[in-house]
Amino acid sequence: MPGSPYTDLDRPPLSAARLGRALIAPNGPWRRLELRAETGSTNADAVAAARAGEPEGLVVVAERQTSGRGRRGRVWQSPPRAGLATSVLLRPGEAVPERGWAPVPVTAYGWLPLLAGVALVEAVRLLAELDARLKWPNDLLVDGAKCAGVLAEAVPGETDRPPAIVVGVGLNVTLRADELPENPTGLPATSLQLAGATATDRDPLLRALLRSLADWYERWRDAGGDAEASGLRAAYLAGCATVGRRVRVLLPDGSEAHGTATGVDADGQLLVETDADTLRLAAGDVLHLR
Repeated sequence: MPGSPYTDLDRPPLSAARLGRALIAPNGPWRRLELRAETGSTNADAVAAARAGEPEGLVVVAERQTSGRGRRGRVWQSPPRAGLATSVLLRPGEAVPERGWAPVPVTAYGWLPLLAGVALVEAVRLLAELDARLKWPNDLLVDGAKCAGVLAEAVPGETDRPPAIVVGVGLNVTLRADELPENPTGLPATSLQLAGATATDRDPLLRALLRSLADWYERWRDAGGDAEASGLRAAYLAGCATVGRRVRVLLPDGSEAHGTATGVDADGQLLVETDADTLRLAAGDVLHLR
């Protein structure tokens, strides 16, 4: 049947009912799941929900994105059911008495996109059995090619309510070589299938990703947003391919910096040792140099 989600057997549709039974729990962190056949951007959908007062724990998943977004306004698209496109709504600045969670300071929010990167690495290593690594801050690399990205957006709160954070993940699962997106920074793209993954079923991949994300978020909240005490910083460094490399960083103001990435500080900033000094970078596109 033309247009049926079952016409491409390598790309079966997801089931909202099955995912909901596996992931949604009364005490969270995932409280509601929306699965959409197509949307412009799962991040935009979750941001709109946050502005409307949606509580923490919303998960938005799309079988196809037509205008997914990356850093610096870049567009990310994928054929229907060829990847994972999901966004979650978090409110770390709000107390959760039943979990013993105090509000996390806004200064710690910068760890959330890195936290999502750690969860993504864990899911891909576990199910796809690939040596996935992170390029700071949160691009997923397999054999040096980009397979996924993470985008976090802050949503200002109403009146005295602290900002919400929407974290989106886009993972190339079964994209073929002629379907891969172009990367304006010159980094080649790949997919799990092209990289030789042992599993490309999106349902268990999405479950593993969301469960790992929930686990790390809970550890981070239990530690009051302290990346060191929660073990998040150590896990990030263990999976980061940038630290120890010569890098070129394209900064948001259009300038560049060259040096050696020596670590990630307590705020999640990349430390780059240049000929002149040590830079602490909160944002920028990093290119690994040989």
